[in-house]
Amino acid sequence: MDLAAISANLLTPQVLFFALGMLATLVQSDLEFPVPFTRALSLYLLFSIGMHGGVELARAGLEWTTLKPLVAGVCVSAMVPLLVFVLLRRFLGPADAAAVGATYGSISAVTFVTAASFLDDRGIAWSGSMVASMALMESPAIVVGVLLARRALGGEGDAERATLRSLLRESFLGSAVFLLLGALVIGAITGEKGWESVAPFADAPFKGVLCLFLLDMGLIAARRLDALRRAGPVLALFAVVAPLALATVAIGLARLLELGSGDALLFTVLCASASYIAVPAAVQSTLPEANPSLFLPMSLALTFPFNIAIGIPVYSTVIEAVWSAP
Repeated sequence: MDLAAISANLLTPQVLFFALGMLATLVQSDLEFPVPFTRALSLYLLFSIGMHGGVELARAGLEWTTLKPLVAGVCVSAMVPLLVFVLLRRFLGPADAAAVGATYGSISAVTFVTAASFLDDRGIAWSGSMVASMALMESPAIVVGVLLARRALGGEGDAERATLRSLLRESFLGSAVFLLLGALVIGAITGEKGWESVAPFADAPFKGVLCLFLLDMGLIAARRLDALRRAGPVLALFAVVAPLALATVAIGLARLLELGSGDALLFTVLCASASYIAVPAAVQSTLPEANPSLFLPMSLALTFPFNIAIGIPVYSTVIEAVWSAP
């Protein structure tokens, strides 16, 4: 294991600002971001990464090699909730087990953005198809998770169909997915010229905005630690073991798909991350029986910081070793 890479990642501005946010909460500082400002930061990040991905997708073209990770990503997103539901059903009720499954089958856009920044800092190329994968992997897990819970709880009839219609609409037309896909399409249509025209806004401030967003994520994550402690050791252990297990599977799949090392890292990060924005919003309206004080602290207070501080450099080191092997 390349400890130097892990140490270097721990000392990047992005990780340090996340740690600063956690520290601010733990020492009871009054540092706080207005909700509209945080919302603007997240929309900017999605806009920037979508445009960048669209340009990269235009360069690569729509061929089977670029479509493979999209298909694989959707399959992983749909399968993970099933596996997690079966695994955690002995510890949790059906609604909570399904919500955790949806959380870990879906993705964290900010973890992806941090990994993309990690690659850019090291001059490692990645393709726009991974941005498309990120957008497509968010929804299948939510749909499967809610279906599992509804079947286990005995939901049926018009009320269930109305709930699923609302879920599908939220999953595919929610602001984050809609903006990301829209920016991806615009980037693909306008290509290099379009990117050059927006680069002073979409590219130059990107890392600074990411630092501010991660500072706010640190503030929020530290507030969730008490709820995680109350949930018990099983879920806390799962929140750390799950990304490692999913990353192992993802690296194997990336190797079989013959992805480049940059795409392999992003695909691994997508599979190993957990949602803390899309899933809570969808579950709140479609599966009110689930307890957000269980699955939200797992993803935000443990899995997210683990991935951005330790997971990304560890996954990158493993991928470099596997890809360079004869």
